[in-house]
Amino acid sequence: MTLLWIPLTLAAAFLQNVRSALQKHLKGELGTIGATFVRFGYGFPFALLYLAGLVLIFDFDLPAFNREFLAFAVVGGLAQILATALLVTLFDARNFAVGTTYSKTETVQAAVFALVFLGETISITATIGILVSLVGVIAISAARAPSGLLGIARSRLARPALIGLASGAFFGVAAVSYRGASLSLGDDGFLVQASFTLTVVLVFQTLVMATFMLMRDRQEIVRVIKAWRVAGLVGLSGALASIGWFTALTIQNAALVRALGQIELVFTIASSVLIFREKILRLELTGIVLVVAGIIILLLR
Repeated sequence: MTLLWIPLTLAAAFLQNVRSALQKHLKGELGTIGATFVRFGYGFPFALLYLAGLVLIFDFDLPAFNREFLAFAVVGGLAQILATALLVTLFDARNFAVGTTYSKTETVQAAVFALVFLGETISITATIGILVSLVGVIAISAARAPSGLLGIARSRLARPALIGLASGAFFGVAAVSYRGASLSLGDDGFLVQASFTLTVVLVFQTLVMATFMLMRDRQEIVRVIKAWRVAGLVGLSGALASIGWFTALTIQNAALVRALGQIELVFTIASSVLIFREKILRLELTGIVLVVAGIIILLLR
């Protein structure tokens, strides 16, 4: 079981890449809120089916709610929504690349939050691997930025950078909270712990987002329903990715899981080169090498 988190994380990163590609097709039909909602609203039925399968077919016991679980689940669910919302605000910012680059500090921040909230530490070797991978991620993110690496470094106190850091912090809080929620359910089996946590979080996020749309733009709900074909695929790929993430987070430290999950950027570049025939930049290639090197150090710890 100890090494199972590795293939689960790799599969989750790949499926998240698929989900993101599908979501891009919805941006023409839906607003940003609606395109974000589909990952939750169309995802929770698949998560619910998976949980039902574990309980009814494989005879797992359904975990019981407790205060610690509910606290972690609510904090994690809200943190993920806030993190996504902060990233969305960067779309209209002039220095979008600056903000998104700083949001990639999520892995380091997750390690700090895991220590503070769960009392979990990571080895020096794993820390080195995370930092090497982080440098690679920053290089990839900055490769196509107009200001380049120097401009991003100089913009560390600018508004987009601070928003990016806040987004990364909330993503880190979400990852650590999801692990805390799963672990609080006891030792009923990591599969059902992760599945139960995922289902509860997705239902909670769906209710929050649906309420927000009702208050702000009711027509967006109609557009979300009309786009059910592509939205359903987004929900399915997103739910499968989340099953991988939540199960890996139940098994392993959140910082290590999220660090390995940075391989998603490599998948993104690979698809751009192989499918869309885009030219890879030298800085992107350097970043890929560093990400892979960091992951190797992380896994050999």
